[in-house]
Amino acid sequence: TADDIRPFLGWLYDHGCKKNTLRLKTAAIKSFFKFCQKKKIIKTNPAALVSTPKTDKRLPNFITQEEATLIIEDIETTNWERKRNKALIELLYSSGLRISEALNLNLSNCNFSNNTVKVLGKGSKERIVPFGKHAEKAIKEYIFSIEETGFILGQKTLFISKHGKKLNAAVAYRIINRQMQGRSEVTQKSPHSIRHSFATHLLDNGADIKSVSEMLGHSSLSTTQIYTHLSIERLKTAYKHSHPKAE
Repeated sequence: TADDIRPFLGWLYDHGCKKNTLRLKTAAIKSFFKFCQKKKIIKTNPAALVSTPKTDKRLPNFITQEEATLIIEDIETTNWERKRNKALIELLYSSGLRISEALNLNLSNCNFSNNTVKVLGKGSKERIVPFGKHAEKAIKEYIFSIEETGFILGQKTLFISKHGKKLNAAVAYRIINRQMQGRSEVTQKSPHSIRHSFATHLLDNGADIKSVSEMLGHSSLSTTQIYTHLSIERLKTAYKHSHPKAE
């Protein structure tokens, strides 16, 4: 019966099985009894009433504030392409944009009078996101170096390739991945890790979750809530390592 199956799943959990493993075990049990019912070995499926465990929410990868500084400051700006790379990473970290949002930006989307950028996000929703002085400086230096080469950005995309076309997402990923190598211990060295870091560092330094959610372009606060969990987990880890009565 279902009352036989539920304690078995509980026993598995008590013996260290994670939720994803329990989901696989539950699916196997359900499939087995469904097969037995189809073959008329049993009349009713006892596993039909057993609910499937929810998946564990993975905490996002993020870099530390020190790593972020190292990643950006170590970019050599000896030519316009490297200045572009620095401007891109500065903007991603400063504004928490998705890589697709950053690569779709036009120069006209940047407002340097109040340091904001107009972004077209998921579902064609527009939002205004601020960026900092470091990002402003990097973007302006990149634009100035572009003009020296003879390229004219105009209404074109802000971040361009050496052929003057919109920078490809795969190329942008490689640029960021390469820059993070040896400068961060994070497992996922990608543009999205920088976005995660933007949100985590804001919350760590006292930003309210509603503002962070708006800047990220999330449709609901529940999506942003994962970063709060991340901050809490970090506090718990620090507590366990530092407090004499933690264990």
